[in-house]
Amino acid sequence: MDREKLRADVRALCERLGGAAYWRELDAKREYPEAFARAFAEARYLAALIPPEFGGLGLGLGDASVIVEEINHAGGNAGTAHAQLYTMGTLLRWGSDAQKKAWLPRIASGEVRLQAFGVTEPVAGSDTTRIETSAVRRGGVYVVNGRKRWTSRYQHSDAMLLLARTAPAPAGERGGGLSVFLVDLRGLRPGTIDVTPIPVWMNNETNEIAINDLEIPAENLIGEEGRGFRYIIDGWNAERILIAAECVGHGRFLIERAAEYVSRREVFGKPLGANQSIQFPIARAHAAIEAADLVRRDAAERFDRGEPCGPQANTAKLLASEASWQAANAAIDALGGNGFAADFDVERIARETRLYTVAPLSNNLILAYLGHNVLGMPRST
Repeated sequence: MDREKLRADVRALCERLGGAAYWRELDAKREYPEAFARAFAEARYLAALIPPEFGGLGLGLGDASVIVEEINHAGGNAGTAHAQLYTMGTLLRWGSDAQKKAWLPRIASGEVRLQAFGVTEPVAGSDTTRIETSAVRRGGVYVVNGRKRWTSRYQHSDAMLLLARTAPAPAGERGGGLSVFLVDLRGLRPGTIDVTPIPVWMNNETNEIAINDLEIPAENLIGEEGRGFRYIIDGWNAERILIAAECVGHGRFLIERAAEYVSRREVFGKPLGANQSIQFPIARAHAAIEAADLVRRDAAERFDRGEPCGPQANTAKLLASEASWQAANAAIDALGGNGFAADFDVERIARETRLYTVAPLSNNLILAYLGHNVLGMPRST
C-alpha cells in the first residue's frame, strides 16, 4: 500500500472528526471515543490486518503501525485502534478456520468489537506465568473463575480474549498450562462478570473484572489447550511495534506544537525559540523520535517478513516511549504555563504518552530482556 496516501487518508478522517479538539472534549468528560471507533471501523482501519476474504484490508503490520502513528500525530489517542489490531493477531495466527469464519467478518464490519484483553491479574501483575484465573473443562464448556485487572475497553467490547489456567504449570516449563479463549460478552448471565472501573490519569476506560462461573463453549478455545502463553507471546512483538508507532506519533505532535509556539511567541523582543535553552531540548527530542522511528520501521519490516524481531520490537518500544516523554517535557518547558492548559493539548498528550514507559510492560523489563537474552548477561534480579 502507498503509505503516504494511507497517512493522508487517516489524517483526513481524524480532521473530519474534529482533530485534537475532539479528543480534548472527550478527555474533559472522560468519555469513550464512540464516533472515532465507528468511523475507523467503517473505513476498515480497525480491520487493517484482517485478510480481504474476511472483509478486512489485508495490510501488514508496518501499514497498521502507520495508521496508529498518524492518529496520534493528529492529536488523537490510538489506544482503541491498537487494542483491536494487536488482539487480532492471536485469532489470525492461531484460530481455527471455523473461528475465523465465524468471527472475522463481523469484526471487520464493525458488528463485533474485540478490544478487551483479559490477561493481567491483581497478584500476578507483569508475571503472566503466575496467573490464577482457572478454566475447568466440564463436558462441552470451560467454567472460568478468577479476577483480571487493567482490562481496558471491556465496557465497549462485544468479545474479549481471555488467558486462563487450564492445568498446573509443568515443572520447568514457564507459562505452561495456560490457554486462550475467545469470550462472547453479549448476553451473559447477570453476575457472571462483575466490573469495577479503575479511574486513571488519562482518558482510558479500564477495569478490574471478577469472573464467576463463566461458561465458555469448548469451540472457543484458541489453538491447543495449555499453549496459550506461547500464543500471547507471539502477539507481544506486534503490540510493542504498534505502541512504538503511537509514541512516535505523540512525539511528533508535541515537537511540532512546541516548535510552532516558540517560533511565533516573542519574549523580551525576540522569538522564544531563539533561546538555545528552549530550542535545543525540542531539537534533541526530535532527534530521539526520529532514531526510535528507524528501529520501529526495522522491527515492522522483520515482522512482516516473518523473521524473528523480539530485540528490535522491544528496543523500538523502549526508545519511542522514552523519546515521546522527552518530547512532552520539552514541550511543557517551552510553553511554560500554557503547557498545563487544556486548550493547548500538550498536557493531555503528555499524560497519555507517559503511560507507555510502564505499559503494556515496564521499560525496566525490556532492559532486563535485552541484557539477558540479547547481550548474554546473567538474568537480572
